[in-house]
Amino acid sequence: MEGFPSVEEVSKSPAFPTAIWKLQPHRSGLLPVAASRGGPLNISWEVHGKGPIKLILIGGIGLTKFDWQPQTMYFGHERGDKYSVLVFDNRGAGASDKPLMRYSTSEMASDLLELVDHLGWTLERELHISGGSMGGMIAQEFAVLVPERIASLNLHSTTAKLEHTGTFTEKVGRLGVLLPRSLEGEVQSVLDSCFPHRWLSAPDGAKLPDESTPECEVPAGGYKRFETNYARLAAQEIHMNRGKYGFLLQAVAGSFHQKTREQLRQLADRVGRERIMVLHGTMDRMIPVDQGKKLIGCLQPSKALIIDGLGHAPIHQLTRLFNEFLEERCLLGEKLSGR
Repeated sequence: MEGFPSVEEVSKSPAFPTAIWKLQPHRSGLLPVAASRGGPLNISWEVHGKGPIKLILIGGIGLTKFDWQPQTMYFGHERGDKYSVLVFDNRGAGASDKPLMRYSTSEMASDLLELVDHLGWTLERELHISGGSMGGMIAQEFAVLVPERIASLNLHSTTAKLEHTGTFTEKVGRLGVLLPRSLEGEVQSVLDSCFPHRWLSAPDGAKLPDESTPECEVPAGGYKRFETNYARLAAQEIHMNRGKYGFLLQAVAGSFHQKTREQLRQLADRVGRERIMVLHGTMDRMIPVDQGKKLIGCLQPSKALIIDGLGHAPIHQLTRLFNEFLEERCLLGEKLSGR
């Protein structure tokens, strides 16, 4: 990608050591799950905040707890008296186990259900679910398992079934993120696939933690700003150095995910369309916007957003707006649940 800094240049930035924020969880652990489903295997999890609103953030392929740090800070720290936010590493990612076996979005939803039960989050209409990309597929499967426990279901940049549409070049671009390559190539491929170049080249717009952020360890000199959005996200990719074979096994799970129109209709009936939001971007190169529109057509959610210029990762590209949308949906779900 011409015009963007190299991995070496990003690593030499004064901001590089502060790319991952030290947001201290209120609860955390490793939970053995799937004992009767080919396991057990350990799932790494954290809960940020102590509030009554239970928010669960489900990541896509290769994502870890730290990818959600803008949301973790917003809900679990700045508003931690209102929210308890669960972030976790799906099997195959981060600090969770990476067993060499067939993965599926339904199995990962069952992993999550065991985790939620372990936390004691078992009341009706208690859970606010947000999932993006493969995480949105897992969220669909979770909603099938326990529709009565969902207060709001928020899906972004996802689909009911991956359809490999588009030109040959576009298809190769999407598959490229799965191919073995150098760290330099890995970082460039991921960011090129998930974000518009114009946004990547813009000045770093992240809201940073500071001394006023509750339960956050601030390094000497504070959290520093990068020159561009690209440099910030590249630094995060370098720090996380995502494992490849777990990534590939998750990709298999995403590629085989499928929900029929009738299954989605039943899901929406049981969860309640007034509780569902679907959000997609017109510049999503991983899951094209037409697939998001099909999902909207099947679910008929009360809030459907097609955002011009948005790529595959609104949690970073439109952090403030995404957090506000999610907060709005949580509050609506609480109201609909009589709280």
